[in-house]
Amino acid sequence: MNTKKFIQVFEHQKLRYDDSGKFRKHHFDAMVKFNELHQNKYFTIIHQGIRFGSYVGVIQIGGLTIEILPKADNNENADKNLWQNILLNMLKVCKYIQVESISETQLKKRYHSILDIYFELYLNEIERLVKKGFIKKYRKNKSNQNALKGKLLFSQNIKQNVVHKEHFYCEHQVYDKNHLLHQILYKGLLILKPFVNDSLKDKLNRLLFEFQDFESLTIQKNHFDKIIIDRKNNDYQKAIDIAKIIILNYSPSLNYGNENLLTLLFDMNALWEEYIFRILQKHKTSEMEVSFQNSDKFWEDKRIRPDIVLKMKDDTFVIDTKWKIIEANNPSDDDLKQMFVYNLHWKAEKTLLLYPKTNQADSKFGTFHYDNLGKKCKLGYVDITNELTIKSSRNVANEIFKKL
Repeated sequence: MNTKKFIQVFEHQKLRYDDSGKFRKHHFDAMVKFNELHQNKYFTIIHQGIRFGSYVGVIQIGGLTIEILPKADNNENADKNLWQNILLNMLKVCKYIQVESISETQLKKRYHSILDIYFELYLNEIERLVKKGFIKKYRKNKSNQNALKGKLLFSQNIKQNVVHKEHFYCEHQVYDKNHLLHQILYKGLLILKPFVNDSLKDKLNRLLFEFQDFESLTIQKNHFDKIIIDRKNNDYQKAIDIAKIIILNYSPSLNYGNENLLTLLFDMNALWEEYIFRILQKHKTSEMEVSFQNSDKFWEDKRIRPDIVLKMKDDTFVIDTKWKIIEANNPSDDDLKQMFVYNLHWKAEKTLLLYPKTNQADSKFGTFHYDNLGKKCKLGYVDITNELTIKSSRNVANEIFKKL
């Protein structure tokens, strides 16, 4: 029986602990410590609870999974299944989930949480590597030998072999399967043990058996920097990518009392920005050029960086995405000043502030009153849902192009 507990919330929603419910005081304490270690950027601590911010994704604390979903409507009874699918689709488009690894059918499959997708993909990738056969690599090995082999390490030899002078502490090359690629994959499997649901436990245990002779290392970011993907190990790319996500987002119980944490959190503002860019890039016409996060010098060592710059023939347009709901066509002064600078710096005639749509209509292009240059800006809204389904990326892209 699966004893894991599951809570779904929306961004900016509050969650209070109740020791008779799913979210309890020890879960709250673990989340507080985790948030403090990350400069309190993921959520806000309130009385006996948490108020989530603009980060969406999953926090798994021992047997409790908290999934934070995006929401761009005012409906208090919003469909959580729909918004989970929207989040999954955005992650797929932005390549946080390997596009070729997950089909549209899989996206519609009912997952416990989005972490389950990563777990399943990870186990499937490793299973495929096991069936194909693990590769061998040369690696340096330091150990005591009965005969001199490779290079004698004098200082370590003195320390290690004061009594057993017949031994030699050497550094030599070994050609085997116990190398960093497999040690990383093994570490990812070990992390999953307390987190996978019952349907994946058998597969996980079978795969762990394949790794029983491998060395277990404490894997950190610098270990991934050492990995060089080449023709021989190209098959490992997907598994290593997912292992990196799992390992670097894992927080052992050393920091959080008795609870292990595994988090997968995304800034919804950054995700929305990248999602819009990628669908515009995918569906642009041959005369269009779409670029992302253009950065240029602005003042001294400060730089200016609009979200998206779209060029078409002799016209340049700048799009700045905002993942927030505004009740009327009334942008903040700061947003308008920012767009005016974009108009001038990129020599763009028009700029667009792009929001997710609830029930608003686009504004008309308003003109900046500056030296009669005719620079314009408007507010645009795009709906990424089609009633109870996800709107196709082509339709979303075409709607945005028409706004300009």
